Amino acid sequence: MSWLKNINLVFKKSFDMNKFLIVGIGNIGEEYVETRHNIGFKALDWICKEFGGNFETKKLGDISKTNYKGKTFILLKPSTYVNLSGKSIRYWLSKEKIRPENLLVISDDLNLDFGAIRIRTNGSDGGHNGLKNINEILNTNNYNRLRFGIGGNFNSDKQSDYVLSKWSKEEKSKLISYESIFYKIVCSFAISGVESTMNRYNKK
Repeated sequence: MSWLKNINLVFKKSFDMNKFLIVGIGNIGEEYVETRHNIGFKALDWICKEFGGNFETKKLGDISKTNYKGKTFILLKPSTYVNLSGKSIRYWLSKEKIRPENLLVISDDLNLDFGAIRIRTNGSDGGHNGLKNINEILNTNNYNRLRFGIGGNFNSDKQSDYVLSKWSKEEKSKLISYESIFYKIVCSFAISGVESTMNRYNKK
Protein backbone atom coordinates (compact mmCIF):
# COMPACT_ATOMS: atom_id res chain seq x y z
CA MET A 1 0.00 0.00 0.00
CA SER A 2 1.37 3.42 -0.95
CA TRP A 3 2.02 6.00 1.75
CA LEU A 4 -0.60 8.34 0.26
CA LYS A 5 -3.26 5.62 0.37
CA ASN A 6 -2.29 4.85 3.95
CA ILE A 7 -2.56 8.49 5.03
CA ASN A 8 -5.98 8.59 3.39
CA LEU A 9 -7.10 5.74 5.63
CA VAL A 10 -5.54 7.19 8.77
CA PHE A 11 -6.85 10.73 8.43
CA LYS A 12 -9.97 10.15 6.31
CA LYS A 13 -12.37 11.48 8.96
CA SER A 14 -10.16 14.36 10.07
CA PHE A 15 -9.05 15.78 6.71
CA ASP A 16 -9.77 19.47 6.20
CA MET A 17 -11.13 19.37 2.66
CA ASN A 18 -10.42 23.08 2.21
CA LYS A 19 -6.73 22.91 3.17
CA PHE A 20 -4.07 22.77 0.45
CA LEU A 21 -0.31 22.14 0.51
CA ILE A 22 1.55 23.99 -2.23
CA VAL A 23 5.21 22.95 -2.45
CA GLY A 24 7.98 24.66 -4.38
CA ILE A 25 11.11 22.60 -4.92
CA GLY A 26 14.48 24.31 -4.57
CA ASN A 27 17.84 24.42 -2.81
CA ILE A 28 18.47 26.54 0.29
CA GLY A 29 21.40 28.97 0.37
CA GLU A 30 22.28 32.27 -1.26
CA GLU A 31 24.34 30.55 -3.95
CA TYR A 32 21.19 28.93 -5.33
CA VAL A 33 19.02 32.05 -5.51
CA GLU A 34 17.99 32.86 -9.12
CA THR A 35 19.11 29.46 -10.41
CA ARG A 36 16.93 27.44 -12.78
CA HIS A 37 16.55 24.57 -10.31
CA ASN A 38 14.96 27.00 -7.82
CA ILE A 39 11.95 28.03 -9.88
CA GLY A 40 9.78 26.29 -7.27
CA PHE A 41 11.07 28.60 -4.54
CA LYS A 42 10.67 31.64 -6.78
CA ALA A 43 7.09 30.65 -7.64
CA LEU A 44 6.21 30.34 -3.95
CA ASP A 45 7.77 33.71 -3.20
CA TRP A 46 5.55 35.26 -5.86
CA ILE A 47 2.45 33.43 -4.61
CA CYS A 48 3.18 34.44 -1.02
CA LYS A 49 3.58 38.06 -2.10
CA GLU A 50 0.21 38.01 -3.89
CA PHE A 51 -1.44 36.62 -0.75
CA GLY A 52 0.30 39.26 1.35
CA GLY A 53 1.92 36.63 3.56
CA ASN A 54 5.35 35.88 4.99
CA PHE A 55 7.46 32.77 5.39
CA GLU A 56 8.55 31.42 8.76
CA THR A 57 11.23 28.81 9.29
CA LYS A 58 9.65 25.66 10.68
CA LYS A 59 10.55 21.97 10.81
CA LEU A 60 11.98 20.79 7.48
CA GLY A 61 11.13 23.98 5.64
CA ASP A 62 9.85 27.54 5.41
CA ILE A 63 6.08 27.83 5.78
CA SER A 64 3.49 30.49 4.97
CA LYS A 65 -0.20 30.01 5.82
CA THR A 66 -2.95 32.02 4.15
CA ASN A 67 -6.74 31.92 4.03
CA TYR A 68 -8.47 32.89 0.81
CA LYS A 69 -12.12 32.45 -0.25
CA GLY A 70 -12.72 29.75 2.33
CA LYS A 71 -9.53 27.85 1.48
CA THR A 72 -6.39 27.49 3.59
CA PHE A 73 -3.14 27.56 1.65
CA ILE A 74 0.03 26.21 3.22
CA LEU A 75 3.05 27.18 1.14
CA LEU A 76 6.13 25.02 1.73
CA LYS A 77 9.73 25.54 0.68
CA PRO A 78 11.53 22.38 1.90
CA SER A 79 14.88 22.91 3.63
CA THR A 80 16.03 19.42 2.67
CA TYR A 81 17.46 20.41 -0.74
CA VAL A 82 15.91 19.43 -4.06
CA ASN A 83 16.99 15.78 -4.07
CA LEU A 84 15.49 15.07 -0.61
CA SER A 85 12.22 17.01 -0.91
CA GLY A 86 9.98 14.03 -0.09
CA LYS A 87 10.71 13.97 3.64
CA SER A 88 9.48 17.51 4.17
CA ILE A 89 6.36 16.99 2.05
CA ARG A 90 5.42 13.80 3.90
CA TYR A 91 5.85 15.52 7.26
CA TRP A 92 3.65 18.52 6.44
CA LEU A 93 0.95 16.44 4.77
CA SER A 94 0.69 14.40 7.96
CA LYS A 95 1.03 17.30 10.39
CA GLU A 96 -1.64 19.41 8.71
CA LYS A 97 -3.85 16.42 7.85
CA ILE A 98 -4.05 17.45 4.22
CA ARG A 99 -5.59 14.99 1.83
CA PRO A 100 -3.23 13.87 -0.96
CA GLU A 101 -5.53 15.28 -3.65
CA ASN A 102 -4.84 18.74 -2.25
CA LEU A 103 -1.08 18.56 -2.76
CA LEU A 104 0.55 20.49 -5.61
CA VAL A 105 4.33 20.30 -6.24
CA ILE A 106 6.04 22.95 -8.39
CA SER A 107 9.34 22.04 -10.06
CA ASP A 108 11.58 22.83 -13.02
CA ASP A 109 11.64 20.63 -16.12
CA LEU A 110 14.48 20.24 -18.62
CA ASN A 111 12.22 18.48 -21.11
CA LEU A 112 9.97 21.50 -21.63
CA ASP A 113 10.81 24.67 -23.53
CA PHE A 114 11.45 27.71 -21.39
CA GLY A 115 8.19 29.08 -19.98
CA ALA A 116 6.03 26.06 -20.85
CA ILE A 117 3.72 24.94 -18.04
CA ARG A 118 2.47 21.39 -17.59
CA ILE A 119 0.09 20.46 -14.79
CA ARG A 120 -0.49 16.73 -14.24
CA THR A 121 -2.16 14.54 -11.63
CA ASN A 122 0.50 11.83 -11.89
CA GLY A 123 3.47 10.72 -13.95
CA SER A 124 7.11 9.70 -13.87
CA ASP A 125 9.88 11.82 -12.38
CA GLY A 126 11.11 12.67 -15.90
CA GLY A 127 14.70 12.48 -14.70
CA HIS A 128 14.13 15.07 -11.97
CA ASN A 129 15.82 13.85 -8.77
CA GLY A 130 13.52 15.90 -6.56
CA LEU A 131 10.40 14.29 -8.01
CA LYS A 132 12.15 10.92 -7.88
CA ASN A 133 12.68 11.32 -4.13
CA ILE A 134 9.08 12.42 -3.60
CA ASN A 135 7.86 9.37 -5.51
CA GLU A 136 10.03 7.13 -3.33
CA ILE A 137 9.09 8.73 0.00
CA LEU A 138 5.35 8.85 -0.75
CA ASN A 139 5.59 5.46 -2.49
CA THR A 140 3.49 6.71 -5.39
CA ASN A 141 3.60 9.07 -8.37
CA ASN A 142 -0.09 9.89 -8.06
CA TYR A 143 0.05 13.48 -6.86
CA ASN A 144 -0.49 16.82 -8.57
CA ARG A 145 2.54 18.56 -9.99
CA LEU A 146 3.24 21.73 -11.97
CA ARG A 147 6.32 21.51 -14.15
CA PHE A 148 7.85 24.72 -15.46
CA GLY A 149 10.03 24.46 -18.55
CA ILE A 150 13.60 25.68 -18.24
CA GLY A 151 14.74 24.34 -21.62
CA GLY A 152 17.57 21.95 -22.32
CA ASN A 153 20.18 24.01 -24.13
CA PHE A 154 23.30 22.32 -22.73
CA ASN A 155 25.79 19.59 -23.57
CA SER A 156 24.80 16.10 -22.42
CA ASP A 157 27.43 16.04 -19.67
CA LYS A 158 26.55 19.51 -18.34
CA GLN A 159 23.03 18.94 -17.01
CA SER A 160 23.95 19.59 -13.37
CA ASP A 161 25.83 22.77 -14.26
CA TYR A 162 22.89 23.98 -16.33
CA VAL A 163 20.14 23.52 -13.74
CA LEU A 164 22.31 25.10 -11.04
CA SER A 165 23.25 28.08 -13.20
CA LYS A 166 21.59 31.50 -13.10
CA TRP A 167 18.84 32.59 -15.45
CA SER A 168 20.03 34.48 -18.49
CA LYS A 169 19.20 38.19 -18.73
CA GLU A 170 16.59 37.45 -21.39
CA GLU A 171 15.00 34.68 -19.30
CA LYS A 172 14.83 36.90 -16.21
CA SER A 173 13.00 39.58 -18.18
CA LYS A 174 10.48 37.02 -19.42
CA LEU A 175 10.00 35.47 -15.97
CA ILE A 176 8.41 38.69 -14.73
CA SER A 177 5.26 37.87 -16.70
CA TYR A 178 4.82 34.64 -14.68
CA GLU A 179 4.57 36.34 -11.29
CA SER A 180 0.78 36.49 -11.33
CA ILE A 181 0.31 33.29 -13.34
CA PHE A 182 1.57 31.00 -10.58
CA TYR A 183 -0.76 32.70 -8.11
CA LYS A 184 -3.73 32.32 -10.46
CA ILE A 185 -2.91 28.65 -11.03
CA VAL A 186 -2.81 27.90 -7.29
CA CYS A 187 -6.12 29.69 -6.71
CA SER A 188 -7.70 27.88 -9.65
CA PHE A 189 -6.38 24.53 -8.39
CA ALA A 190 -8.02 25.03 -4.99
CA ILE A 191 -11.24 26.67 -6.11
CA SER A 192 -12.00 25.22 -9.57
CA GLY A 193 -10.16 21.88 -9.33
CA VAL A 194 -7.15 20.37 -11.04
CA GLU A 195 -8.93 19.31 -14.27
CA SER A 196 -10.21 22.81 -14.96
CA THR A 197 -6.80 24.23 -14.11
CA MET A 198 -5.02 21.86 -16.49
CA ASN A 199 -7.38 22.76 -19.34
CA ARG A 200 -6.74 26.45 -18.80
CA TYR A 201 -3.00 26.59 -18.15
CA ASN A 202 -1.40 23.65 -19.96
CA LYS A 203 -0.13 25.69 -22.88
CA LYS A 204 3.12 25.89 -24.81
